[in-house]
Amino acid sequence: MLPFIDTAPRAARPVIVLGLIALNSLVFLWMRSLPTPAVNAVLAHYALIPVRYTDPALARAAGLDPANWWPMVTDMFMHGGWLHIIFNMWFLWIFGPAMEARFGRLGFASLYLVGGIAANIVHLATHPGSLEPVLGASGAIAAVIAAYAVIYPTARVITIIPIWIIPLFIPVPAFIFAIVWFGMQILQGSSELVSPDMAGAVAWWAHIGGFVFGALFAIFAGALGLGMQTRATVWADTRGKRVPDIRPGGFDRRW
Repeated sequence: MLPFIDTAPRAARPVIVLGLIALNSLVFLWMRSLPTPAVNAVLAHYALIPVRYTDPALARAAGLDPANWWPMVTDMFMHGGWLHIIFNMWFLWIFGPAMEARFGRLGFASLYLVGGIAANIVHLATHPGSLEPVLGASGAIAAVIAAYAVIYPTARVITIIPIWIIPLFIPVPAFIFAIVWFGMQILQGSSELVSPDMAGAVAWWAHIGGFVFGALFAIFAGALGLGMQTRATVWADTRGKRVPDIRPGGFDRRW
């Protein structure tokens, strides 16, 4: 399931979303330019390594500083490969602008950053003895997906579902998209806890933690009566098509 476009009101100028995409991309390209020893040093200092905080003696023996809490934030701006960053940034571009419009720039930045930290905390709790570096924006983006589904549960997410080599464009309600996505994380995360070698390359429980935080964030914002905070762009008319016309003329700008 790959989201192609959504129909919820999007920030007309998603400054924070674009800034996050640019920052993640710059960090990724910078790390790609480094020699392997330098990359390993960067990972040791800025990626999340659970044992750094759960076993200080072992961490010091491995050359890690238990007093360095920056990785709880910096790891979400690092990615391990092209597909990793492309998929993360694409999901951020699909779901982020609507949340930036709804919560405002400061509110959206808080959702993203605190969601990423919550994801890291859950990963620490479920993998306390791990020496594997964890990096990526997936936990923060999981928070954005969950908040989107809570705020706009019936908004259509035009989703690409490949059947062999044929891509099908299916409009899926955001709530259903999020439930299916979350269910996949639960399934994979549970399998990992039972058989750690099966899914060790992906921090499934970080995704789960970020998602739960995002849903709670949106529910709390709704309870406060928080409405549209920034200028938004919405679809004026899809003319009955299954895939909306994405030309600029198809938009109606509103507050």
